[in-house]
Order: sequence, then C-alpha cells, then structure tokens
Amino acid sequence: MKYKLLVIDVDGTLLNETGEITQHTRSAILKAQQMGLQVVLSSGRPSGGILPLARELELNNYKGFVIAYNGAQIIDMTDQSFLFDKHIDHALIPYLNKKAKKNGFSIFTYSDDVILTDSAFDVYIQHEADLNNMPICEVNDFPSAVDFDPCKCVLVSDDEAGLVELENHWKRKLAGTADVFRSEDYFLEVVPATVDKGNALALLMQMLGMERDEVMAIGDGVADVPMLQLAGLSVAMGNARNSVQACADTVTLPNSQEGVAVAIEKNILATMRPAEIPLDLLNARGKHALMGNLGIQYTYASETRVEATMPVDERTRQPFGILHGGATLALAETAAGLGSMLIVRPDEIVVGMQVSGNHISSAHEGDTVRAVATILHKGRSSHVWNVDIFTSTDRLVSSVRVMNSVMKKK
Repeated sequence: MKYKLLVIDVDGTLLNETGEITQHTRSAILKAQQMGLQVVLSSGRPSGGILPLARELELNNYKGFVIAYNGAQIIDMTDQSFLFDKHIDHALIPYLNKKAKKNGFSIFTYSDDVILTDSAFDVYIQHEADLNNMPICEVNDFPSAVDFDPCKCVLVSDDEAGLVELENHWKRKLAGTADVFRSEDYFLEVVPATVDKGNALALLMQMLGMERDEVMAIGDGVADVPMLQLAGLSVAMGNARNSVQACADTVTLPNSQEGVAVAIEKNILATMRPAEIPLDLLNARGKHALMGNLGIQYTYASETRVEATMPVDERTRQPFGILHGGATLALAETAAGLGSMLIVRPDEIVVGMQVSGNHISSAHEGDTVRAVATILHKGRSSHVWNVDIFTSTDRLVSSVRVMNSVMKKK
C-alpha cells in the first residue's frame, strides 16, 4: 500500500457546512483504517475540541493521532498521551494583552476544557466556545488569570486591517519568540515559535519512521499549507481559497459535498490490491465482534477467494460436542462478507441478503474448521458466494450459499 498515514484538517475539511462528519465520510475513514492506514486529525482547535471527533472516528482503536493547536500538541490516541507539547512563555501574556487593549481587540486562550477571556460577550469568542463545546470563563484581569504557559493566545476583531498591521509588526518583533498568523479574517493567533502543522507532521513522521511518499494530507486553509507541502500527496478542498489550491497536488470536492470521502476513495481505497489487506488488523478489530466471540480468524483473502478458520469449542458447539449449524453459517457469512467488501467500488457498501446451508457431516469439539469462500456471481447489485466448510482433515462439513446486496453509500 502506497500511503500509510492520512492527515486530515477538521473545520472546512472533515466537517461539512453544519459542522458534522457525514456517514459517508466516516465510512471512508473507517475503511481506510481497517485497511491499515493510520489517520491524523490536524487542527487549530484545542485538544478538547478534537478528541471527541477522533473518538467518533475510532482513531483510538486504530493507532491514530491528533495534532492540536496548529501543531503545538501531538497526541497518541491509543492512550491519549502527549508525544509533543509546546507552550508560549507566560511572561509574554501581559504584553499581548496590552497590545490587544490598545487596539480595541478582544483576547482569549484555553485552559484545560474552558476558554479564558475578559470579553465573554464577543460573538467570535462565543462561536469558538460553541464550536469546541467548551464553556467560557470570564475573568476581570486576563494576565493574572493566565497563570500558566498556554499553547496559544488569540486576538479577535472585526478590524481586519488592524489585525494585519499588528500581524506584520509582531512577525518582526516576536521573531524567534513566537509565531503569528491569522487563522480567520477576525482571528490573530500567537503560538510558540516554529509551531505549525507542517513541523508537527514532520516530527510525527520521524517518530513513525515514515517518508513523504507514504503520507497523504487534506486541507482547506492557509494554516494547512505547511502540511500540504510536506505530504507526498496533497489534496485541497474544493471550498479552499485559490492560494491554498495552488499549493496542492489535486483538488477534491468541497466539504459540503463530502470531498474528504471522495479523496480517500479515489486515492486510497480504489488503488488497494487484495494482497495488501492487513488480515491481522482485521482479525484484531473483530476481537469484540461476533467473529471474535466465535474465534473466527481470516487466513487468506483475494478478489475471488477468502479463507477463514473457527475452532469447535464451547462457543461454537452444541451441548453434546458437535459443531453448531448456526455457528457454521456465521463463519460462512463472515468469509463471504469480506470477499464482497474487497471487490465493491469505494462508494458502495455490502449488506447480507440471504444465506442457506446444507450440513453434510459433523465436526467435533477440539477440531478447527476451515471455510473456503469462492465467488459464483459478481453482479452490479448482488454477489453470490459458495462457502465450503472443512474439518482439519479436509472432510466436507457444510456447503453454504451466501448472497450479498451491493448498495450505494448515502
């Protein structure tokens, strides 16, 4: 598989115009992870505003990562430990606050799971709080309340020209101490020096031992440009401004049309070969599903043949030690289901429609049976599989027909 790491921006990219992850997008990301990719959510949001999205996409189950605060933090979702955590020197806060007040700008920062500000009624700060599902804690004296080293501070104003002028001034004055950029027309962000999404991604790639050609990145904003330029394949959203699209290798559909799902299906899922399917990962993922509860393990997969095994034990036998026919059918459906998933198009899903089996002989407790699924019919709307179940001595136990329905993702 060419790509091993998939990096996705959040707002304007992963989320649609109503701030949601669509089912189509979620399915594409889950399938990419099931096929062995590690996924990174990279955002200017605080960690508290990204972690719920990461858990929704099951990054914690697939060894994924979160890059928060535009690169100031890298979080391993397996145990939510910090791989990287950089902060602004607290001594800089009074100066930032003084400049904000002089220009009539609001200012805020993040403390644990709350937003600290002395301008609680600022509409942009309220929007930021709603976006990240974080309450606002209003303080009277901002510099005194910020008695810690924050990951970033944000100045807020409708005066775009004033923010641009201060941005240019601070880029010179704070060079080497902090970096400054506008993430929105009304936001001027101050972050630790050398912090951006590209540097954070480079550090993560170094930790994982990955090369540029193994990384695909998707984004829509100016803050995404450093990571887009670093990735082997960079994809700009259709809703990105022209200057961002010019920095990318290709452009997908807008976030309102599930551009992330389209990019994953086109550049990852559609290019995968069955030989690249990580069976060990699929087996591990099914540990707590029905197949795991029955002890089913995939052992081989191709476009026309899938094999799987299942022990005859207390989970799969009848009371007198004989393999249960229902467990046999579950084994057949498990093998045929994977086979259909391997051959459908990226924008399609598979749903079991019918299963019927002929039980020919018995298998006894202590044995391990083997399912061999071969495709009989590969239609546009349905697949038919024949699944033969054998004992460890190759005696035929059951012959099962499985029909799967092929449907378009909604």
